Amino acid sequence: MLSLLLRHPIRSTIAISLLIVALAVGFAFLSFEFFRPPDPGLSYDIISALVIASLLAPTFLYPWVRTAVKLRDTTVEIGKLVARDTLTGLPNLFALRARLAEAIGSRGSSGKFAVLFIDLDRFKLVNDTLGHSRGDAVLVAVAERLRSLVRASEFVARFGGDEFVVLQCGIGSADEASALAGRIVSELSRTYRIDGHEIVGSASIGIAVAPTDGVDADLLLASADLALYRAKAMGRGIWRFFEAGMGAAAQARRDTELDLRNAVSGKEFAIHFQPIVELATGRITVCEALLRWRHSSGRLVSPSEFVPIAEEIGVIDEIGGWVLRESCAACATWPGECRVAVNVSSVQFNLSNIPALVADALARTGLPAQRLEIEITESLLMQDIPATRTALLQLRDMGVRVALDDFGTGYSGLNYLHAFPLNKVKIDRSFLAGLPQDERSLTLLRGVARLSAALGLTVTVEGVETDAQLAVIIAEDCIHEAQGHLFSRPLPEPQLRQLLAEGATAVAARRDRAAKHARTRLHVA
Repeated sequence: MLSLLLRHPIRSTIAISLLIVALAVGFAFLSFEFFRPPDPGLSYDIISALVIASLLAPTFLYPWVRTAVKLRDTTVEIGKLVARDTLTGLPNLFALRARLAEAIGSRGSSGKFAVLFIDLDRFKLVNDTLGHSRGDAVLVAVAERLRSLVRASEFVARFGGDEFVVLQCGIGSADEASALAGRIVSELSRTYRIDGHEIVGSASIGIAVAPTDGVDADLLLASADLALYRAKAMGRGIWRFFEAGMGAAAQARRDTELDLRNAVSGKEFAIHFQPIVELATGRITVCEALLRWRHSSGRLVSPSEFVPIAEEIGVIDEIGGWVLRESCAACATWPGECRVAVNVSSVQFNLSNIPALVADALARTGLPAQRLEIEITESLLMQDIPATRTALLQLRDMGVRVALDDFGTGYSGLNYLHAFPLNKVKIDRSFLAGLPQDERSLTLLRGVARLSAALGLTVTVEGVETDAQLAVIIAEDCIHEAQGHLFSRPLPEPQLRQLLAEGATAVAARRDRAAKHARTRLHVA
């Protein structure tokens, strides 16, 4: 009755008024037929009052009914708000849990469904470089793409932040979940065009399958989250299924994150320096600063292990600033004009005002700008953000040299060599694979080196470990510098200072032996 009243307020008010009239007529009939009141006038007065009440009923009843209807509509809207994400319009975590409970309850004895936990890779960088409004626009675009991918039987929700969940019901095998994950990764990796900016995105996905990985909503979400953790740790832009033992790996990762935060304040970091040798003279012209983390347990943690974590949890800016200042301070005390090269990750470059950071470090330490090299990677140039180009130009105008590190890895593009203000290209050690026997490797090395030198860039080859490799490099007069364990491993600053004090004798002797080897090789050829 109440639900009918709320659905049709006007009709309901009229119906109530007619009911009152009917009651009045009925009362009159009962009065005269059964009770025979001694005073008929009294009955007429009662009937008249009831008729008047029925006529006035709409006036009194309708405002009450209308208020009840508004209350119902407000309740419905609140219910929608509780179950919907206000930014994307997708169901939210509250609705997701309800849908998961429904899927678990209706699964039956053999039905399977999958929970796909989706996280946008490096989304924080979008917010930090382009602003939160454009970051929100990306989230809305992601939601639209996910809607277009799921079927009617599937359910997509925003979990929170840059995380989404897809519930894939009625699957026959895990292969169906893998196929959907592949489509999602492919779709979310397409370029986003937001306010004139082209944003290259990617996503990682963790997958849990019921009932194999659990039949409890919290357990399934936790399992999918652990699988997501593994996917991101393995390189991003991929998907992984939950496996037993992932909990221990995730806990180890969380411990590393906590230890890394403590290491920043606990001064557990140190800087070692690896010499770079000028081939023409045998002099050490540059020393690359390499970060080392001596864990409180005594274990030496590899940069390849902790730098990606530092980037992800947001401490790379603090660590990178410390490395820059300490490296400049050390170089300011070295003899001669030996320079220092400092690596700046693409994440740090986009998070920090690198020109201002460099200017501050130079001012504090008194190091001339021309004695500092900033090494960047191709991943930074791939983004081609106008701010990146502007920052590189500012560094060049300050007199700081800019080197493109690890050239030849990832998405190498020769256009980077002339499109950006670079002073040096460092050819990756992978180009030395197979030398000196592999002629194809030599052709690739020679081609890149000659092109770079023709563009006016200093050419450095990394990863030189044998006299035979050095002999091949020396034979190419377009290669200016070499770096590798053949000359020296990365050294603590006191040992490096001793090496610099000894001069070029040791490295020159090694260079001369390699040059003799090269001449012999050419003569035999």
